[in-house]
Amino acid sequence: MEAFFTSTLLVALAEIGDKTQLLSFVLAAKLRRPYPIMAGIFAATILNHALAASIGAWLASLISPQALTWIVGLSFIGFGLWALKPDTLDGNPRIFSAGVFVTTLVAFFVAEMGDKTQFATVALAARYDALVLVVLGTTFGMVLANIPAVWIGKALADRINMRWMRWFAAASFVLMGLWSLAAGE
Repeated sequence: MEAFFTSTLLVALAEIGDKTQLLSFVLAAKLRRPYPIMAGIFAATILNHALAASIGAWLASLISPQALTWIVGLSFIGFGLWALKPDTLDGNPRIFSAGVFVTTLVAFFVAEMGDKTQFATVALAARYDALVLVVLGTTFGMVLANIPAVWIGKALADRINMRWMRWFAAASFVLMGLWSLAAGE
């Protein structure tokens, strides 16, 4: 269960102020249909993170345990530094004629590509030999961070001190990196 809880916590923290959370705010404001938006977020995240975790597990099978310890540990420290940089959302999501669910699914899946939470999922899957728990944990972390954004929208964003959240997320990633390095030796 450590893989699930660690994945949930790290991704939920990293998602605060992330571009996909900003996308959740925009989709909620434009589309005003919370249930299909939430379903699209869930479906896109589970697909994207299952792919990312599979890549992480595959990479872990190719790399020696000692090298993997250093790569994962330093990656988490790098994610911590990356978390300090505020994200922005470029452009507006395109509304497809297929509806709110498909619009959210496509926009969220694409926005998550190359995102720090996707890379964190790769590293978590490489760190833990628990692919399903990592995917469920990272997905749950994304849901925890994005569902309030869909329901409360901009009012919530204005009340959260994003700078403190970024620092807290950064510290959590750095601690995870140091813990990974210490546990591997």
